[in-house]
Amino acid sequence: MGGLQPWHWVIVIAVFVLLFGAKKLPDAARSLGKSMRIFKSEIKEMQSDSAASSAEAPPAKPIASERVEAPAPEQSPDRHTA
Repeated sequence: MGGLQPWHWVIVIAVFVLLFGAKKLPDAARSLGKSMRIFKSEIKEMQSDSAASSAEAPPAKPIASERVEAPAPEQSPDRHTA
């Protein structure tokens, strides 16, 4: 029930040939293959960049709402203001 039967594939192929013509199908398949190769190489590059940057990345700084504020410096007793 869930899978396509061989005669379904024949109908799909016939529709593609009628819509695009026999001359354009090889060019379309070639450009699709080229696009997939470019996409795969970009994904691999992003993964290698991500792995390299995570190994070299400094520890993350907390966002402003999570920062612990340092206490205000107290004035030393030897300074007197008049």
